[in-house]
Amino acid sequence: LTKRIVQTLKKQQYAFPTPIQEKAIPLLIERNDLLGIAQTGTGKTAAFGLPILHHLSLEEKRPVAKSTRALILAPTRELAVQIGDALKVYGRDIPLRHTVVFGGVGQNAQVTAMRRGVDILVATPGRLLDLFTQKHIRLDFVSYFVLDEADEMLRMGFIEPVQDIIAALPEDRQIALFSATMPPAIQGVAQRFTQDPKTIEVESTSLSTDHIEQFW
Repeated sequence: LTKRIVQTLKKQQYAFPTPIQEKAIPLLIERNDLLGIAQTGTGKTAAFGLPILHHLSLEEKRPVAKSTRALILAPTRELAVQIGDALKVYGRDIPLRHTVVFGGVGQNAQVTAMRRGVDILVATPGRLLDLFTQKHIRLDFVSYFVLDEADEMLRMGFIEPVQDIIAALPEDRQIALFSATMPPAIQGVAQRFTQDPKTIEVESTSLSTDHIEQFW
């Protein structure tokens, strides 16, 4: 990672990478397509977010109007906002623009945010397709694409919209797909759209989290 990103991580008291970060970051920096099997809470956002920030910060490009250079798809509004907040922290010392679009709210502010183009767009599938169909968003300049919580996308019925979105991307792009499990439908998406992907799997170190109270 660039020195600027490393310095930012030190300020945030990041001392050691998690297993998924240790395995994924070098592969993504080398521009491999990636299939990552990991549970929520293992540090996936930094695993894909830091390489994206790394690449974009080294490329002397500006986003084209209504376009994005990197696209991250999340199944829910809450996760999309969470990813956007994390990217804001990781990229605080890098002059890149990013925004988050999701349904359930008016689209005017999101359309305005995309008017000049952004470096990183975090989105939910439904709202992204709506804005793409209305020609408020262009996908033909995406160089880096991340599909997060792919099995949750399947459970919520988003796989067909996701495939439509990926089909609209340029052929020359890097794809990272993260999922807690790999059901056949997700494997089919990976086989169709990735090129010689590297596969990594990280088991959860615990069956519980500090955010859930358990009782019996």
